[in-house]
Parts: sequence; C-alpha cells; structure tokens
Amino acid sequence: KEEFTSQRMYDVLDLCLECKGCKAECPSGVDMAKIKYEFLDAYHQKNGYSLRSRLFANISTFSRIGSALAPVSNWKINNPIIKWLLDQILRIDKRRLLPKFDRHPFPKQFKARTTSYSRPIKGKVVLFNDTFMNYNQPSVGMAATRLLESAGYEVVIVDRKCCGRPFISKGMLDKAKSNAQYNVDLLYPYIEQGAYVVGCEPSCLLALRDEYPDLVPGNKSSAVAQNTFLIEEFIQKLHREGTLELQFQQKNERVFFHGHCHAKALVGNEPALEALSLIPGLEVQDSNAGCCGMAGAFGYEKEHYELSMEIGKQRLFPAILSKGVDWDVALMGVSCRQQIEHGVGKKARHL
Repeated sequence: KEEFTSQRMYDVLDLCLECKGCKAECPSGVDMAKIKYEFLDAYHQKNGYSLRSRLFANISTFSRIGSALAPVSNWKINNPIIKWLLDQILRIDKRRLLPKFDRHPFPKQFKARTTSYSRPIKGKVVLFNDTFMNYNQPSVGMAATRLLESAGYEVVIVDRKCCGRPFISKGMLDKAKSNAQYNVDLLYPYIEQGAYVVGCEPSCLLALRDEYPDLVPGNKSSAVAQNTFLIEEFIQKLHREGTLELQFQQKNERVFFHGHCHAKALVGNEPALEALSLIPGLEVQDSNAGCCGMAGAFGYEKEHYELSMEIGKQRLFPAILSKGVDWDVALMGVSCRQQIEHGVGKKARHL
C-alpha cells in the first residue's frame, strides 16, 4: 500500500500525458489519466505540492491578474530575466513563450457587443467561457457567439468558476470537486429550461462531461454532462437534425485539421471535420498525427520540454511542414496552437 504514494510510483506515472488515448484506444478502456489524478492527489497530500504545481493549478486566477495588468504583464512574463528566473526557480522552461494576455477580457467584450438576430430564436446556449477564452484569446469567444447567434440561439455567459481541469491535472481533487459542484449547481437550472452548454476548449469543456459525474455524482451532474457539447458537435447536431439554417461563404482555401487529444478520445474528429465541410469550397484534411506533445502544462516543465518537442517531431511537425504555404492549420486546443507555433513557426487558427 505504501508504494502508492512513493517516489518510485511518481516516476512511473510522470510521463503519462493524461491524453486519454488509452481510454479510447485500449481494448480494456482503462482511463490512466484518472488513475494518475487520483495518485497525484494521494501523493501530494503526503508529500506536499510544489510552487510550480500551485501556479499551474491556479492558472485562472493568474490569468485574470495578467489580463488586468496587460500589456505590462505580457512584457514582464516574456522578459529574458523573468524567464530565466522562472526557469531556475520554478523549472518552467525558458525556451517556451508564455501565452499573452488580452487587456479586454471576453466577458467585457461580450456585454458590449451589439446583438442582432436575423431569425426567430430557437433556444438558449450557455457559452462556457473558459480561462483561455476569457483572458488570452477573446476573439474565439466572440466568433463563437456570432456563429451561435447567427444560427438562431440566444447566447448567455454565466459567472462560472474555472472548470477545474488544472486542479485535476495537478492532483488537487478537493478544489476540483468544489469548482465542479459550483458549476453544476449554476448550470443545472439552464439545463432544466432546455438550454445547452457549448464550449470551445476541449480539455475545459469535456471536464464537465467526463470528470464532473465522477467528482460530484448525481442527477444534476449527469444532466449537465448529457447536454454539454463542443461547438463543432453542436453544429454537427443541428446539421444532422436538419435545423442548421446557416449560409456559409464560399472559401476556396485548404485547411489541415489537427484534433485535440481529449476531443479525439471522447468525441472523435468527425464533428470538427463535418463542421468544416459545411463551408463550400473548403478542402479539409485530417492530420492523423497523434498528440502534439504539449499536453497542457507538461510541455512547459523543464524536465519534460525535450520529450514534448520530440513527440511533436514524430508526426505532427513533419505533417504540417509537408504542406505548402497555402494550407491553413485549424484546431481546437490552446496548447496545440502554442506547440505548433513554437515547433514549426506557423500560427494555427481555432476551428
């Protein structure tokens, strides 16, 4: 029993990327990611949490502060002296560029927007505004809002807490449970009224579907999980039901799509590819490239940086580099976007 919280077991599980590939691909369907979460929770309760783990687990709080202090915060976090200190003290690899903060967070932009519905409202969607949407790339949230409103849905955002994924990944399950319970209680009344929860960041949104029923079991969390969709799933759902009344513009472009690990494991790439195929003239190709290697905080950690890049170099980087400059790269996850830009110098666009 004592081996379960040992350093030896920590070393065994250290290189698990928590990608959930085993859950989807292994015939026995064992979810090693969840086993790792439980191990880390027990291990850290016995041995304590590092400052770096606490920093990554509380990324939502730090991002909110960074956004409030932008653009000064952007200069500071990527200043060579600050990066050297982070490398030496927290072992956050100095070769990584840290994500920039937007001084105009998504909730403010959302409230200030001009709303116009071109057709009768079909229903209500709660857009789950994840940390990265809020403070790093509000443009993703605004694009999602325009798309959903054009499809005839009233879009609302709620004062949710962080999805809890960063807490889960670092084995802080008590805090993850607290956030999960808060969000389930907040979202359930909307579900009762017939609304859907839609999100754009797979690791955040799918926590509501895959982890919440385990963290806070009950009818409420099950109902939230069953009515939560990635935006490409929601578009696919409407299209297959024959209720999607969107007219997409002709786009004579080429798009190379890379799927996020959690989305591939729990949803598959089909909804994203089907959603993109609705755009006339768009040529879409699936990368079929496995994990990008970033895996959230994993690729930032100094002891994992080289392995993270090697994973990207196995299949994904060569696949992108084999395409001409006329190919765009589309994907969902913020970690994948950062890894591709860092690895091949190409900016990828959210789906």
